[in-house]
Amino acid sequence: MSRTVAGAVVLVTGAARGMGRLYAERAVAEGAAALILWDRDAAGLASAAAELGAASDGRTRIAYYVVDISDLGAIAQTAQRVRTEVGNPDILINNAGVVIDKYFWEHDNGDDTRTTMQVNALAPMYITREFLPGMIRHAYRPARIVNIASAAGTLSHPRRSVYAASKAALIGWSDSLRLELQQQDHGNIKVTTVCPSYVSGSAHSRGSRLTPAMTPEYVVDRVWRAMLAGTPMLLLPRAVGLSTALRGVLPLPVWDAVAGRVLGSRRARRGA
Repeated sequence: MSRTVAGAVVLVTGAARGMGRLYAERAVAEGAAALILWDRDAAGLASAAAELGAASDGRTRIAYYVVDISDLGAIAQTAQRVRTEVGNPDILINNAGVVIDKYFWEHDNGDDTRTTMQVNALAPMYITREFLPGMIRHAYRPARIVNIASAAGTLSHPRRSVYAASKAALIGWSDSLRLELQQQDHGNIKVTTVCPSYVSGSAHSRGSRLTPAMTPEYVVDRVWRAMLAGTPMLLLPRAVGLSTALRGVLPLPVWDAVAGRVLGSRRARRGA
């Protein structure tokens, strides 16, 4: 892929605000042919679409769809509308996610756990499955799939057990998909799995000495460059990679102490 997304069709989930909105702004700034926005926030999505449309000055077609991706049936219905009304995306950024900050026994037996797993783990799979065949058919066009996971999917974390499970599932699926596409010679499609730690202004905003809170703008820039380059895995910051290596070699009690005192991943955090 070139150094920009100029001329490409880009789909971003969770696009009404936050980093999803920043990805959308980047696509417009680089001259994407079409930008498809998904979010469940109808008012926020309409506002984002209007502002992005004004910023594009007609160069980028803006299409937006109100969809709750925890509803797997709604994903299929909305994807069909996208293919009919806009076309199959060349770039898919599975950005939408949810964090529920509770001890495991505080989760109810239905909504909390089900919603977290559906939004964070199942929805990216279902969305990708809708658009991947089109990417494969158009083998002459470079394609990208970006899955925003979390460092929590690589490390245990109190009050984030279900969230960590959902992101671990996303990581396992995403990188396995990368290998499957590689083995089947679908070289036009690159999958990038992103595992950031703490992002300022989010539920992950309290950093630590080795994993300081990163600005959303910094994370989006790093993800964007990794996506264009087809980088398989992006760990942010680099200490996330170091921590996974240490976890594999240190005795568990020692690792727990290191993770708690240095990385901050054993602190029980309250709030969304």
